[in-house]
Amino acid sequence: MIQALRKLVTFDEFVAKYPDNTGKRYELHDGVIVEMPQPTGDHEEIIVFLVQKLILEYSRINLGTSRK
Repeated sequence: MIQALRKLVTFDEFVAKYPDNTGKRYELHDGVIVEMPQPTGDHEEIIVFLVQKLILEYSRINLGTSRK
């Protein structure tokens, strides 16, 4: 059985073909476009946890404020 080879996609072609406002996420892996699944609840909880820790650390060491 003969299979046709897929044409690999360049980054510029990928950016032109898949706009950011589709509601779906795509990634380019070694020239192949892969549709990414939606994040799970666990993923979202981890992100919230990490953001909270970063905010606390920024406040603790006074990042984001001007130092004199």
